[in-house]
Amino acid sequence: MTKKNANDFADTPPSGSSVTDYDRQHLMLYARLLDAEADGAPLGEIVRILFGIDASNDPERARRLHDGHLRRAHWMTENGYRDLLHSQAT
Repeated sequence: MTKKNANDFADTPPSGSSVTDYDRQHLMLYARLLDAEADGAPLGEIVRILFGIDASNDPERARRLHDGHLRRAHWMTENGYRDLLHSQAT
């Protein structure tokens, strides 16, 4: 598995109402973010492991990356999965 770094992620993930290529490429990230949230992992640890950045060096970007991608992860579990299922059926 290739190690990710901060340049592998958009500062702001997609926000539209359909699943994008970016979403498909980052499904594992979304799942890991949801797991980290459920485990109560600290922000600094999450962004270091998942995004490859040090939150103490750029706390605003760390928060923006984390929060935006976590919102998208929740959207995927509530809505986006339908697009994925539909695309697999066709």
